Amino acid sequence: METTIFDTALGEFGIGWTEAGVARVQLPGLDRAALLQRINRDKAQAGEPTRAIEAVINRIEDYAEGEAVDFSGIPLDLHGVTEFNRRAYDLLVRIGWGATTTYGALARELGDVTLSRAVGAAMGANPIPLIIPCHRVLASDGKPGGFSAPGGAESKLRMLELEGVSVGTPAGQMTFGF
Repeated sequence: METTIFDTALGEFGIGWTEAGVARVQLPGLDRAALLQRINRDKAQAGEPTRAIEAVINRIEDYAEGEAVDFSGIPLDLHGVTEFNRRAYDLLVRIGWGATTTYGALARELGDVTLSRAVGAAMGANPIPLIIPCHRVLASDGKPGGFSAPGGAESKLRMLELEGVSVGTPAGQMTFGF
């Protein structure tokens, strides 16, 4: 896997890719040394982004500047990701800019509302946050729930705010930008 880090309006991101597609994204919030250590784990090495990866980086930069960006259709390398997590991520990439869902709603779509905790675990294990938008998954009470990225739930709230989502509003109003 090759990697690079790049600066955005939200801070430094890291991205890792293989020939199959994007395999890893590291959200901002770590100091540069920790970011490099995290993005280059498991023998990944700094590399020169391909044109396709440069296009993804440009989309992430646009997102960080508050532009509505559609990350669907980006080739992803989910090698080593469990089948359950893949199914959850397949559903999640359909949740677009400014929209949210809940752990329970994803669990129901996966066939059983009792899978809500498993959905939460899948979100916590997401190797490609933002592109697989786990920040758009909320608890059933409209609260943010957990977030394993640097900054935790505060980072999740900041990303949702950037998309015009006001967390804590009644569920039917979560997708409106006011």
